[in-house]
Amino acid sequence: MKDGQEVRRVSTAVIAGVCGLALVAGGGIAWWTANRSPTPADTQSSAQTTAPALSPTPAESPAVIIPVPPPNPVQPPTAQTPTAQTPNALASKSPQPKPLQQTAAQTVQVYWVKEASGKFEGLPTKVAVKQADKPDATLQAAFNSLLAGPKDASVSSEIPKGTKLRSLNVKNDGVYVDLSAEFTSGGGSNSMTGRLGQVIYTATSLKPNTKVWISVEGKPLELLGGEGLEVAQPSTRQSFDKNFPL
Repeated sequence: MKDGQEVRRVSTAVIAGVCGLALVAGGGIAWWTANRSPTPADTQSSAQTTAPALSPTPAESPAVIIPVPPPNPVQPPTAQTPTAQTPNALASKSPQPKPLQQTAAQTVQVYWVKEASGKFEGLPTKVAVKQADKPDATLQAAFNSLLAGPKDASVSSEIPKGTKLRSLNVKNDGVYVDLSAEFTSGGGSNSMTGRLGQVIYTATSLKPNTKVWISVEGKPLELLGGEGLEVAQPSTRQSFDKNFPL
């Protein structure tokens, strides 16, 4: 009996000791686990273990009722009555014809010649030309009429047919006239004097005291005709009347 009681006491003491060691070991492990810092692997594993919240399915979500407004009654189209327009309103909308612009004209003197008592006499004739802002254009129109020849049979021109105006410029110091080569062809001294007077007097029809430079084919005219009629550069009405009286 004593041997059995001693065995039981020894077994009970051993079991109690083993349980005590287990409790001490478990407490140490729990303390170590609580104080240990989490590693990335632990954090990832804990994040993966957390299950995402499930969104409610369409069958579980509450139904939303949207109020629908009642349809508007369809209004029948109303006939639009035409509004009466006054004559003034109609007149303002209709295009108005533009008044015809009348081209202003001016007169310039063109000089012809006629034979009287065996001498040539200069005869001014007024010619209507288009109104121009610049004297160049006015004198060019006068010379075009001069070179075309007279329409009146009672007067004549000593300027040979086919003579053309190459250029005409009005400058501060006078009028520059350039004629074609036909101007120097044919005729005697009286014919040369007559045509020279026609050019000088027509070129100075706007301002009688203006100086005139005469060129033929771009070269200054110094001698005119086979007899060598000397031409002053520049020429004026006063110098012509003194040197070549008609």
